[in-house]
Parts: sequence; structure tokens; C-alpha cells
Amino acid sequence: MSLTAVAAASANFGRDVEQNLAQIAALTQEARAQGVSLLALPEASIGGYLSVLGAGRDGSHAESPESLPPVTDVDGPELRRVAEIAGDMTLVVGFCEEDGGTRYNSAAAVTGDGVLGVHRKVHQPLGENMFYEAGDVFRAFDTPVGRLGMLICYDKAFPESARGLALDGAEVVACISAWPASRTASGDDIADDRWTHRFNLFDQARALENQVVWVAANQHGTFGSLRFVANAKIVGPGGDVRATTGTDAGLAVAHLDVEAELDTARRAMFHLRDRRPELYLEPVHA
Repeated sequence: MSLTAVAAASANFGRDVEQNLAQIAALTQEARAQGVSLLALPEASIGGYLSVLGAGRDGSHAESPESLPPVTDVDGPELRRVAEIAGDMTLVVGFCEEDGGTRYNSAAAVTGDGVLGVHRKVHQPLGENMFYEAGDVFRAFDTPVGRLGMLICYDKAFPESARGLALDGAEVVACISAWPASRTASGDDIADDRWTHRFNLFDQARALENQVVWVAANQHGTFGSLRFVANAKIVGPGGDVRATTGTDAGLAVAHLDVEAELDTARRAMFHLRDRRPELYLEPVHA
């Protein structure tokens, strides 16, 4: 049996990039002490997320953020620092990517050798498109911990996102988020918030329907007008939660034999094999 330790972080990241990098180093050190090979950090773990999230009737932001996240180049010094921190581990970090003057809400998988892959968030909630361009591809890639796919936050609300990664051979999916509690009819106890329930439900459903290991990181605490639901977790390919932070900050860590887990889950009913794509027609709108 070959066990791989994977971890997802629930942590708060704001605008101070140096502080962010120090926190990434501390979380990586904590994970490394537990033998972790893959650590997923939250969406916008370098530079923080938007300080507000909400839309008016026209779909635009009802408020403007007090400040936008600082931009980071994929080949820039910030991700080089992350590579130094990563060493022999694989880290998934969120950042505001700048490419030719265009901003993207992005995730990067990084080892000591550099950036292995980048995902640009495709699905943009509640007016996020006012500040970021959308990505246009879902692609898995090889890493030291196996074939990995990445998603960002609202991407996981769309089954096609994770399914596309699974069809591209992803064994592990890291979904990093800055998922907030509901701004209307929110519960006093964030554990009972309806958006917390949705966050957790999506994680388990996407893992189960694609029979993959699901590594979900999320922001914790507050930023601007947002209150995050935390609940970083590891979900097995049967949809079972192996580790979770609940509403607390910290690391969710699980030790899995990824190859054996996928083989067991897919032995009798292999959802990818049993698809009938010729019948899955997109609706035609007049």
C-alpha cells in the first residue's frame, strides 16, 4: 500500500502579500511535518479576494471593492517564492494573474521545480466579471502526486467542470475557494448557513459522480463585507468526507492510496465508462 497525504487549508488571506507568503510558509511547514505531499491553499491566497461580493438587479456589483488584489505574473517573484517554499511538496495557490494587461482569478500548482499548471476561473459569480476575465479551459496535468485538475470556487457548481477534468484523466481535483456565507437570511451559526450547506454538498457530489479524490480549500474569517464558511476538506472517491476543518481555521489532512481508492470505487460501477454522451444533448434555444 502506497499512502499519499493530502491536505486542504482553511485560512484567512488579505492584501499583504509578504504576510500571505509567510502564512503559506507556515502552513506548508505544518503540512510537511504531517508527511503531506499535496497542500491546497484557498482562492486568492496571494493578495486576497474582492472585499465585496454582491450584485444589483442589472447583474453588476452593488458595491465596489475598496481595493483590488495586487497582480501577479506566473513567472514573477511571488510564485518563485512559493516554489522555494514548496520544495518537494506540491502546493496549489490562488492569485490574481496578470497577462498582457488582463486580470484573471487563477490557481497555480507549484513545486520546487516551478509552476506545473495554471487554471483560470471560468465561472464568475455575482459580477466578478467586472474585475476579471474568464478562463476558457479545463485541463488536468501530471504532478508528483498524480494527475491533478484544479477548479476555483463557483466552478464546482457546474458538473461539467469537474467532469471535464475527470475525462482528462484527473485522479485528484483541488478546488480552492473564497466561498462566503449567504448575505441574505444568513444564520447566526455559520455551520447552519445555507451557503455552507451548498459548499459541502457540491464537494461531496463532485467527488462521487467523478470518483476522484477531492481536495477543497477555503478562506476563513472575514474580508471586507464577506464572511467565509471555511470547511476545508478531503473527500474520497465514494463521496465520503475523510477530513474537515469544519468552520475552524487549520488543515484537513488525509492519508490515501489514491490508485487503490480509485480502483475500488470504479471497479463495479465506473461512472466515466458508463456514460452515454451521445444522449446528452445541449438544449436548443430559439
